[in-house]
Amino acid sequence: MEKSSDDVSRIHGRYSLTLINPSSHYFSLGVSIVIAAVITLTVYIGYLKSQEFYLILPIIISVLVFTQFIDTRYIKNKEYSKSLHSSLFGNIIWLLVILVGMLSSSILGKEPSIFFVTEGMFLFASFRIGIYTTVLGLSLPKAWAICFIQPLAMYLILIPSDLWYESLVNLKALSYGFSFAVIASVWSVLTDRAGRPNIKSTHKLIQAYLGSQRNDYSEIEKIIEEQSRKTNVSTSQIRFNKENNTNFSMVLPEIHPGPYHPIGGSNIPYLIYKKLDSNAMVMHSISDHALNLPSKNEVENYLKTIDRIELKQEGVTCTEPVNVQINKSRVIGLLFGKNALLFLSLSPHGMEDLPNYIKTEIEQFAKNRKFERVMIVDCHNAMGEEISKEDGEDMLKAAKSCLDTLMTKEEFPIKIGYANSKDMNLWSEDMGMGGLGIVCLEINNKKYFMAWADANNMANGVREKIVNNFEKNGYNLLEICTSDTHYAPVKVRTKTGYYPFGSKTNPSTITEWLLKIAKKAEEEISTAKFQILENNVPVKIMGPKIFEDYSKALDNSLNLVKMFMIGSIAVFLSSLFL
Repeated sequence: MEKSSDDVSRIHGRYSLTLINPSSHYFSLGVSIVIAAVITLTVYIGYLKSQEFYLILPIIISVLVFTQFIDTRYIKNKEYSKSLHSSLFGNIIWLLVILVGMLSSSILGKEPSIFFVTEGMFLFASFRIGIYTTVLGLSLPKAWAICFIQPLAMYLILIPSDLWYESLVNLKALSYGFSFAVIASVWSVLTDRAGRPNIKSTHKLIQAYLGSQRNDYSEIEKIIEEQSRKTNVSTSQIRFNKENNTNFSMVLPEIHPGPYHPIGGSNIPYLIYKKLDSNAMVMHSISDHALNLPSKNEVENYLKTIDRIELKQEGVTCTEPVNVQINKSRVIGLLFGKNALLFLSLSPHGMEDLPNYIKTEIEQFAKNRKFERVMIVDCHNAMGEEISKEDGEDMLKAAKSCLDTLMTKEEFPIKIGYANSKDMNLWSEDMGMGGLGIVCLEINNKKYFMAWADANNMANGVREKIVNNFEKNGYNLLEICTSDTHYAPVKVRTKTGYYPFGSKTNPSTITEWLLKIAKKAEEEISTAKFQILENNVPVKIMGPKIFEDYSKALDNSLNLVKMFMIGSIAVFLSSLFL
């Protein structure tokens, strides 16, 4: 699974490229109008030596807006916003070419030539060919037919008609202009094939991803599901049944939330939580994105089977918690009969998903010590990189020490209370639909609290602030875990694609919320018995290969972008000296 983690990290690193476009199409429209005005002023004052730009300016702006509307009639899904965004960047390229042309003419002691205005127009059109074929779903022939409309229409208004023949129909202008268009076309063909043979069309993958950002997830889920594979996944539960016939479950699904909102199992922790009547904490097990459910259909199949559980063991006692800290690594454990429950964290230093080798080695150690099973929670409560070799070794030492200590501990009758935030009407940009929950365990006349947030990781240091605030109020908060949900309640424009818990909500506010829930949980304490439940069902998961294919396609495409960009710049620079 480590290879999958590397591929996901590379894909995640490319996510920031999708943030380049403005967040608002109104912004793109406004700036495009401003740039069109600057182009007009620059051409008339710097190239044509004329002051009559005020007559042309309203016509140029009208043509800009009208041709943007025409564009939407031909692009996929008729997306006006994407037409505006592409127009903005195209006009920026045109303006830059005009300004560089003026600068080079000044340095070389030449009169500014309208050739640079013509060259900029061709570059504008060529840029549109690249964007419309990759992002907006046009075929190459249709892109050639559409992508010259706006630049050429603006050009013919901008340049007086008596200069059309001289500026357009000459060998230098046509040679350079069509060179850029051919470069854009070849680039488009090659980038579309960048992921072959496993990814038939990189462009369709990009378009499907962008479509999913408008909640049109059918195309991307279809592509992902076709490449997914069937396998058996397990889900473990510790269910606590109280005397009043209420129950609470701590759930460890082997599947991983994702791949991203709103696709597949991105909101799976909340869906499991609701399936269990909101009486659950859905923890993050040691799993990675290879265990993503690829589609809503597979999510439904999984949820239908979650009740098909097998009772493995039950009892009425458990040990007091054991807390082992080795350098940065912390492990907290409890023992229910011969079943160990471990919570692993590197907070406040943080880490990515724990790698599978950690789970494998702990399970083998537990087996050698004659434990029935060990259930491992990745607390996922601080941001960081993939765990280092040194920290991983410390984590394993802490886990093994915790298991050895648990074997020596006396067991006591269990009392439990549980409460959550479902009736508190809480909402924040950094929290999922499941809200917050707290379980209170009373063992040997001592009370221990465990908190849970339906969130995607946690801002560094927030866990420590909450634990300290609980201690000041007389509560022993062992840990606060997140579900690693990939649900996003708002449109997020950050490099990570989400807000970690505590990045938008003040830790003191979180503490206030959790203390209210803790008091409710404390009031609900009563004697309970535990049940160890498991189910094992076949579902489709994405698997590691799909991320390798996507990562390869993106890397190859970006390498082509760099090569062709360098080539285009070289061609443009040569035009400055001819």
